[in-house]
Amino acid sequence: MSDAALEVVSDPIELFRSWLDQATATEPNDPNAMALATALPDGTPSVRMVLLKDIDERGFVFYTNKQSRKAGELSRTGRASLLFHWKSLRRQVRVEGPVEDVTDAEADAYFNSRARVSRLGAIASEQSRPLPDRAELEQRLADTDARYPGDEIPRPSHWSGYRVRPLVIEFWQDMPYRLHDRMVYRRDGETGWQTGRLYP
Repeated sequence: MSDAALEVVSDPIELFRSWLDQATATEPNDPNAMALATALPDGTPSVRMVLLKDIDERGFVFYTNKQSRKAGELSRTGRASLLFHWKSLRRQVRVEGPVEDVTDAEADAYFNSRARVSRLGAIASEQSRPLPDRAELEQRLADTDARYPGDEIPRPSHWSGYRVRPLVIEFWQDMPYRLHDRMVYRRDGETGWQTGRLYP
């Protein structure tokens, strides 16, 4: 934590990377964890934790089963919000924007980097559907393991990733006496950003 006010920088993605690097050095578990907020058809908010797997100038990437509940909500609205909270640093970052599919090449590369059991699980699990008992999941995993005995496990077509393309990025930093520092960046054109402070 710092008592110094946030400095205005031109590139919020670089600032985010800097904060994520600091979180990686201090957070005990999953510094890349983020709350992903979507909406049900009636507008009811829907939120869960996922893991950030890539970040660049295009946006924030995570992977999932495209037949999951979250994927259905993303396909209906095409938009999402993210929240990173690093408790030990007393910082958080909010992101808002439209979502797009990652390329097949990106999905293949990440899928192939995962542990073998995780890749098998992506095939065996019918994510978000009712599961009668744990034994059924374990049997499906065993059956999938038998079907792919080697390390060559094809990425299932329903497993891929999304990129949240940020239109708004807000940085929040704890400050004494709850006079917190908030800096917001709003997309201005394809590559530019408008920057301003918010009252705490």
